[in-house]
Amino acid sequence: MDQIKIKNLEVFGHHGLLPEENTLGQKFLINATLYIQAGIAGQSDKMSDSIHYGDVCQFITKFMHDHTFKLIETVAEQLSRQLLLTYPRMKKIRLEVLKPWAPIGLPLESVSVEVVRGWKCAYLSLGSNMGDRQKYLDNAIAALKENPFVKVNKVAGYINTPPYGKTDQSDFLNTAVEIETLLNPEQLLELIHDIEKKNKRVRKEHWGERTLDIDILLFEDTINRSLQLTIPHADMHNRHFVLEPMCEIAPQVMHPIFHLTMYQLLERLNKLS
Repeated sequence: MDQIKIKNLEVFGHHGLLPEENTLGQKFLINATLYIQAGIAGQSDKMSDSIHYGDVCQFITKFMHDHTFKLIETVAEQLSRQLLLTYPRMKKIRLEVLKPWAPIGLPLESVSVEVVRGWKCAYLSLGSNMGDRQKYLDNAIAALKENPFVKVNKVAGYINTPPYGKTDQSDFLNTAVEIETLLNPEQLLELIHDIEKKNKRVRKEHWGERTLDIDILLFEDTINRSLQLTIPHADMHNRHFVLEPMCEIAPQVMHPIFHLTMYQLLERLNKLS
């Protein structure tokens, strides 16, 4: 991606472990690389198609002055997140916070913390087979849209499907959703569990009836195997009710383990059925 670079922006802040640092304050230096798609602005020559680096510098200066943190790790984390939330055209940021002459009792020029943060693409599968199924799916999508750390980009049409695994229950209404998020996979899992709980999800029986079921299918190219979370979803390639909605919104997205697109996975599953 294209980059706008801000180097050695001098700001004043009250960040540090020592009480004197919080009271008296000190100088900090900020380096920031803003990742954007600059092609549109390059063609139009309009500021509205880019990010005003002067505004970004003012935002950083005010943030550093108005907040007080003990750790520059926290400064970097909170500042990078707020910049990404404030400037929608910014897809990723590399942010370095330098603390000159840090008070450690030894001669040094500076210490710094650098972080890289950005919007990550993920895909979710949603299903319901109890009560007002459409309402539960609508509620879940609305809750995702309301979260400031999530952007809902695409929603597949709702499809009616027979139950999977445990077949002596009502049909499901299913869909798939493409999102961008500032949350990591574990934080996203916590969010969707909270959404399920607010929609009366009860976990009594594996593959049993539920008001709302949300699964993380893919998270960028992440491959994760833990007790809490498996990415990519371990059984997505065997499920028509997952692959059909995914082919509607992301047919060319690649499975990071099988190295097949969603379309190819569905074609393969259809041949096996």
